[in-house]
Amino acid sequence: MTNIVYIATSLDGFIADKDNKVDWLHDIPNPEGSDLGFADFMARIDALVMGRNTLKIVLSFGIDWPYSKPVFVLSNTLTQVPEGLEGKVFLVKGPLKEVLTQINNQGYHELYIDGGKTIQGFLKEDLIDELIITTIPVLLGGGIPLFGELASPLKFKHVKAERLVDYLIQNHFIRQR
Repeated sequence: MTNIVYIATSLDGFIADKDNKVDWLHDIPNPEGSDLGFADFMARIDALVMGRNTLKIVLSFGIDWPYSKPVFVLSNTLTQVPEGLEGKVFLVKGPLKEVLTQINNQGYHELYIDGGKTIQGFLKEDLIDELIITTIPVLLGGGIPLFGELASPLKFKHVKAERLVDYLIQNHFIRQR
């Protein structure tokens, strides 16, 4: 079982701006339309786990549902899957370790963990195995941080850095236990 974060941050470590927007992610010139390795990453995962707020942001893009893999949405308040996403989105709640057991028991073992609160929650419980973080060269000066407080340090080994489209740096880290 592997829980992987694949996310972009600003230089100052934010994943969304002060208005919870992510428009700045698309300001980098990408004339060839590279997906920056996202398709290869998606090919290696079985399912996604995200929070309600991340689901809301994805739905706000006004595009067709972008995921071909099952998406498990952590929420204590949602009672039904958004219309049209039945069979694609599944609501889960409870302690993270129990949620993971439930997802793993359904045959999903390589999980993409997405969303600020969700990632922070997984890190607090030491449930992240890999971090793939792409740094966008912009300072937002505030917003939603990728990382939050931890009870104790978590050590990761840096295994790869890649420069993408002459602007971005993608760093890959593996959890050292």
